[in-house]
Amino acid sequence: MKRTFDLLASLLGLALLFPVLVIVYIFIRVKMPDGSPIFMQRRVGRKGRLFTMHKFRSMSSVHSGSSISVAGETRITPLGRKLRKYKIDELPELWNVIKGDMSLVGPRPDVPGYADKLSGENRKVLELRPGITGEASLKYSNEEELLANADDPIKYNDEVIFPDKVKINLNYYYNRTFIGDIKIILNTVFRTNY
Repeated sequence: MKRTFDLLASLLGLALLFPVLVIVYIFIRVKMPDGSPIFMQRRVGRKGRLFTMHKFRSMSSVHSGSSISVAGETRITPLGRKLRKYKIDELPELWNVIKGDMSLVGPRPDVPGYADKLSGENRKVLELRPGITGEASLKYSNEEELLANADDPIKYNDEVIFPDKVKINLNYYYNRTFIGDIKIILNTVFRTNY
C-alpha cells in the first residue's frame, strides 16, 4: 500500500507542480549559470545500495565544503537559501520516489559514511526506503542553524544530531503506519511545529 501511495502521490505532485518546477529551473539557470540547475549526488538507499538523488541546486557549483551544510555558508547562494528555507530544493526527489529509490516518508538518505556504517539493530533503518520527509526531518528542520551555532559543526552532527536521527528512524521502523505517514506529510506541507 505504501509503494502504491508513493507512486500515485508523486505522479500527481509532479503533474500539479510542473509549472513551479519549470519556473524554479529557469530561475536557477539565470541566477546560478555556473552549473546545472539539478544537483545530483550519490546517497545511501534501501539495503545500503547507492542511488543518485536529484535536487534543485542551491550552492555554487564550485566549492570545497563538507558533506554537511551550515546556515550562512558562502557556498549557498541567495536564491539557494530561499529554496532551502521552503524545501523547494527537495521537489525533484519526487522523481526518485517514482523510480522506487525513495519514499515520500522515511529516513533522509545520507551520503556514504553515515547510514552505511550503522551496526547492530540500527541497521534496520536501512531496510526502509529513504524518504523526502520523516520524523527526524521534522525535528531537525532547523538543522543548518543548529550546526551554525555549534563550535564544531561536524563533531556536533556526528555525536549529537546523527545518533538522535538514528534513534528516531529506528522508532519509525518499528511503529510506522499509513496514517502516521499521512500525518508526517501534512506536518511537512503545512510546516507544523513538531
